[in-house]
Amino acid sequence: MSTTYTLDTATSRANPTPAPLKRLTIPAIRRQKGQVPLVMLTAYTVRSAQLLDPHCDMLLVGDSLGQVIYGLPSTVPVTLEMMAAHGAAVVRGSYHAVVVIDMPFGSYEASPEKAFESAAWLLKQTGAAAVKLEGGTAMAPTVRFLVERGIPVMGHVGLTPQAVNVLGGYGARGRTPEEAAKIVADAKAVAEAGAFALVIEGVVEPIAIEITRAVACPTIGIGASVECDGQVLVAEDMLGLFDRTAKFVKRFEDLAAKISGAAETYADEVRSRAFPGPDQSYAPRAGTVD
Repeated sequence: MSTTYTLDTATSRANPTPAPLKRLTIPAIRRQKGQVPLVMLTAYTVRSAQLLDPHCDMLLVGDSLGQVIYGLPSTVPVTLEMMAAHGAAVVRGSYHAVVVIDMPFGSYEASPEKAFESAAWLLKQTGAAAVKLEGGTAMAPTVRFLVERGIPVMGHVGLTPQAVNVLGGYGARGRTPEEAAKIVADAKAVAEAGAFALVIEGVVEPIAIEITRAVACPTIGIGASVECDGQVLVAEDMLGLFDRTAKFVKRFEDLAAKISGAAETYADEVRSRAFPGPDQSYAPRAGTVD
């Protein structure tokens, strides 16, 4: 038996509830190479984790929370403390999916030892199963260092948002033969270093297909190819909460319009005194004196 945390929706309080150990494992994810595609979405809160968890193999606590939650211009300002707070919430709100947490910019690049210190702290603070870090050949020794010390690592190649200042934007990568070859080499290096899975982001499709066929670990595409071993999207993009999204995003719902419409109806009913009504008001008990 393990202890997970569920949200008591009647009171909006999180309470520990014993539940059978049902969570997927890192080896189970690795075994999905070439099988039924893996499903991964981002999650940043308890409630989003609860809603997404039954449908996902992995939940990613992405440093995209910098933009999605905090309105920052990029992922660069995100801190370890921010990742820990949201990571712990997602773990409390889930019981099935493997929870992977992004290592933010500046927390792992300096040395393998620095990366281990940051990753170990994140896993202790959150209960997540693995970390994700960006980078290719240069980061392969760090990936190996972490894996050999018991920390599962998901790699991330192609468009790497933490390097936006070097890349000069978020455009698709691999449009030149030289850049394409580098991305493939990066992917192979990270996979051979022991990454249990590999995110391929924002690359021209043939690169993603070549990488997927070349590496032993599952590949997770985002703006890559349907032939990857799985797919990931930022949940808020997939749900249609933002007006502007990348080319590779498909909106499966238009929640922005629904939320705006609900708020408009609420505002109208408050101003017209239609809300609260009798169903939302407390009547005195029979026999009591007001």
